Amino acid sequence: MASVQWRSRGRNYEAELQRCHPEGLPVEFGDYHPLKPIMVTDTKTRRGARKGSTSSSSSSSSSAPVDPLSSMLDGTDPLSMFAATETSAAASHGSSVGDLGRKRRVKEEEALGADFEPWSTKRGEILARFTTTEKLSINLCMGSDRGKAPNPGSSAVSEKVRTRLEELDDLEEGSHRELLNLSQQDYANRIEELNQSLKEAWSSDQKVKALKIVIQCSKLLSDTSVIQFYPSKFVLITDILDTFGRLVYDRIWTMCLDPRPLPDSFTVEDVNDTAKETCLNWFFKIASIRELLPRLYVEAAILKCNRFLSKSGIQETLPRLTAMIRGMGDPLVAAYARAYLCRVGMEVAPHLKESLNANVFDLLATFRQISGDSVQKQLHVQKVEVPAYLTLYSPAINWILQCVAYRAPEQLLTEMMERCKMMANNALLLNSIMRAFRPEFVATRATDFIGMIKDCDESGFPKHLLYGSLGRSLACADPPESERLTILNEAWKVITKVRNPQDYMNCAEIWVEFTCRHFTKREVNTVLADIIKHMTPDRAFEEAYPQLQSVIRKILTYFHDFSVLFSMERFLPFLDMFQKDSVRVEVCKSIMEVFIKHQLELTRDPVILNAMLHICKTMHDSVNALTLEDEKRSLALLIIGFIRMVSFGRDFEQQLSFCVEARATFCNLEPVLVQLIHTVNQLAMETRMVMKGNHSRKTAAFVRACAAYCFITIPSLSSIFSRLHLYLLSGQVALANQCLSQADAFLKAAVSVLPEVPRSISVEGKLRSSESFLLDYINNFLATLLVVPDHPEHGVLYLVRGLLNMVQDYTWEDNSDAKVRVYISALPLLAAMSQETYLYSIPKMDSNETLYGGDPKFLSEINKLCETLIGQILDHLKTLTRDEQSVRRQSALAFSLFGVLLAHGDLRNNKLSQLSINLWNLSHKHGHCETRVSIRTLESIRHQAQRPDMAHLSDTIQRLALQSRT
Repeated sequence: MASVQWRSRGRNYEAELQRCHPEGLPVEFGDYHPLKPIMVTDTKTRRGARKGSTSSSSSSSSSAPVDPLSSMLDGTDPLSMFAATETSAAASHGSSVGDLGRKRRVKEEEALGADFEPWSTKRGEILARFTTTEKLSINLCMGSDRGKAPNPGSSAVSEKVRTRLEELDDLEEGSHRELLNLSQQDYANRIEELNQSLKEAWSSDQKVKALKIVIQCSKLLSDTSVIQFYPSKFVLITDILDTFGRLVYDRIWTMCLDPRPLPDSFTVEDVNDTAKETCLNWFFKIASIRELLPRLYVEAAILKCNRFLSKSGIQETLPRLTAMIRGMGDPLVAAYARAYLCRVGMEVAPHLKESLNANVFDLLATFRQISGDSVQKQLHVQKVEVPAYLTLYSPAINWILQCVAYRAPEQLLTEMMERCKMMANNALLLNSIMRAFRPEFVATRATDFIGMIKDCDESGFPKHLLYGSLGRSLACADPPESERLTILNEAWKVITKVRNPQDYMNCAEIWVEFTCRHFTKREVNTVLADIIKHMTPDRAFEEAYPQLQSVIRKILTYFHDFSVLFSMERFLPFLDMFQKDSVRVEVCKSIMEVFIKHQLELTRDPVILNAMLHICKTMHDSVNALTLEDEKRSLALLIIGFIRMVSFGRDFEQQLSFCVEARATFCNLEPVLVQLIHTVNQLAMETRMVMKGNHSRKTAAFVRACAAYCFITIPSLSSIFSRLHLYLLSGQVALANQCLSQADAFLKAAVSVLPEVPRSISVEGKLRSSESFLLDYINNFLATLLVVPDHPEHGVLYLVRGLLNMVQDYTWEDNSDAKVRVYISALPLLAAMSQETYLYSIPKMDSNETLYGGDPKFLSEINKLCETLIGQILDHLKTLTRDEQSVRRQSALAFSLFGVLLAHGDLRNNKLSQLSINLWNLSHKHGHCETRVSIRTLESIRHQAQRPDMAHLSDTIQRLALQSRT
């Protein structure tokens, strides 16, 4: 291919734009329009009609267009069909017993309602709260091997009876196994092992062995030798009882599935004789247990099985079991037995809740035992104080009262409240009443409860705990407005006198929410001052970070106006108590998250800005070499959210000063610096908009200051891609504001940075080539260079030449065409620069079209540069002949260059026309060019050739031929 003489085609951009406008055709709007809503005919399938036969619900809609989606449904929703199929399949399938049991339990929970707090939510709290460092023991009496289930094939009744009696004897007279010196965790692990042993024995059809395990575990509940651990022991062992009760019930349930499944709402008549006999057998075995405590617990565990025997079985059993508990001598053991009975009763028969009311009154009657000699002697031996002993009752009493008070009539609640008033040393019960009764009931009688708290004996149960329970109720329901200030004053009088910092903080944390909910910043500020006063001595705050964080969260829940929040004198000193770095940062993050979510308006309030800068600086200063990237990103996003909310209106200089201060404050978080550069660039563009492009001396100096800010800040960024992007963006902003020397500096800096771009980059942990980014960036850069005027001291097209020299010197990947693609992309830019009127320009700024005015020397320089680029491209094409892959690349590059010549070159020049034809033939030589694209290209050339100024293309198109892939 011979050397070519380049000449750009003259362009009339306005005329071309007009020709590109689509023709307007008149549209006749009839009954149908694509945006008109579709009327769907509602059809219902007739019973007994053949498939597809439907009756229309509206005769007038028969002519409306049919919805194609609805017409496919044939009147039936496929999701409903699927659900119905699943339901029928589940009903006909009688094997999945576990699923059936799970469904039943879900229904039972629904019967109680979502407002009933289940036992499962209290379990973890009890295990965490009631712990011990003393050694524990497990004393088990396990039976011998002869305690296996009887042979089902035994037909003689006497043999069966004898075998059962032997088994029951074996329950009581087995081999003793005692585990001593167990830690709390070891004890929990052993109990869990027993639970697994129970399941294994059951699955291997050793039902009697399973019963033995349950009986022996139940006996452990009579042991109060380590009394502080008793509530946790109760939780662990009742888990085993629950497992046993579930296994027995599901076993009998499966026996009822033959010949048909048993409905959830079954009656005794639906149960077959085999299931009834098995159920009775279990109750007889349990009735033979000698000791009261295990007999009571195990029968309570299978209470639900009474449904198989009698319609009123549960209703008759509950009062009997309640009366049995009265025979227990230890009040703590009796209290938890009542709690378990209430729990099982509520799960099994919530509609029989009234049968459980007697447990409350029995509980009240046993309170006098606490001051008896036996209990006092036990406490003396174990060195347990009375207040600590009374707290052991809390989980049991709270649960019993919750069960009894659930949806109970006002009359019953009032009666229980009055009985509490009449009792001496009633603080424990009063505490449980306030926690178990409906918050609305407590809130409306808050003043009465305060009076009862005042009358309580301080020695038995601390009053600050009572006020804490009252505060929890008042956080959920509002007391009468006229009483709120009195309630707060009375409560805080007691709370502020608490000496122990942990006790004080536990109570103050609860009442902060009441204060925030009903009062102003003045009262909240007073509460914060009191907390600071109590928690600062001896650095007590270091042991109360969770409670202090909770205080912050509650304040932020109710105070979303940050000008009010930061005007509290004690808020920032309160934050200073968070001395631990990780906790302080978490608190700052929570404040920032609320600020970003609720600060809807831009702000310039100095109170907010100073406080938020302090908080953001705290987050920023926590960053070190060990900080994870995700944490850095999280902190940066929060700080960026704050920066975006700062606006000084038309006071642009103040806004720039803020950005200067922020740059110094947040220098270690790169995303924040990037945001600050964007903010300053936006500030410059807002200045331009206000001045409508006509800068005064003052605004011109200001936008130059903005450019200087960006120019100083960008080099501090470690990410080369961020630097390149911001150099170009800032250069474009400088051009828009007629800051030519600043724009020149940005663009030259970008060109100088390009050689540093690595050949590969990490994207989501994988190494990828950076070529695609570079090509996109250089194309954007070239588009900007069209409007950049040449510097008088640097010669013609010095920026274009500098960029192309960088591209030539850059170390591209092996077998890469990226450099040639840049050269091809530069040709349209150079062609656009040679036009009399440029495609686009910046108002109030002269580009090269004005500076040179079509000077022949300037055009000659452009043509020479184009010829050099084309020569480089053609030399590269000659090298692409080694293999199939090279030929494919040659075809693509040749076709790209052909397109550029066609669009921007003057093909009236014979050499240029001949070159375009040669490139067409080269791109099609080996059949790698897309035929569809080629055909559309030829059609476009024919269309252009019809224009008078493009008639010369007629000769060219005659010489362009399509070649088949073969």
